[in-house]
Amino acid sequence: MKEIFDRASIRLFQDSPVEEEKITQLLKAAMQAPSAGNQQPWEFLVITQKETKEALTKLCQYSDPLLGAPLGIIALFNKKNLRFPQCVQQDMGAACENILLEAVYLGIGGVWLAIAGFEDRVTSVKNYLKLPKNIEPYATIALGYPQENKKNPLRYDAEKVHYERF
Repeated sequence: MKEIFDRASIRLFQDSPVEEEKITQLLKAAMQAPSAGNQQPWEFLVITQKETKEALTKLCQYSDPLLGAPLGIIALFNKKNLRFPQCVQQDMGAACENILLEAVYLGIGGVWLAIAGFEDRVTSVKNYLKLPKNIEPYATIALGYPQENKKNPLRYDAEKVHYERF
């Protein structure tokens, strides 16, 4: 539970790479997420090259944290063989959250940068990365060792909890 309460959106990173074994651990955590009918629609693109990060930042508004991050993971989903296509957004959200929670556990900071839901971003990223027709970008997660020590206040609000009926 500690990682849930310690997670914060980190946008400033140290200039040191994330080790390969930690990248693998982040991806294992992502793929451990629940998915509708166990469809596991995810695919992941690991980004470390400066040129790629610069290009993606130009394509997606508010993605500047990627510029200073040593690592970006683009969460993609495969539209082929989806048993429950209406649930793919939930599947991908769970996978991305798992990456962010595992990052906290590993001492890595991260921030979720939206692609899905913004048709211009989806199209631009698909074209830039030359993704196959069946692969859709969902989100980019900028990751690295934090330069800032950021903590979120406790967000629990008892007034937003309802029982049985609203």
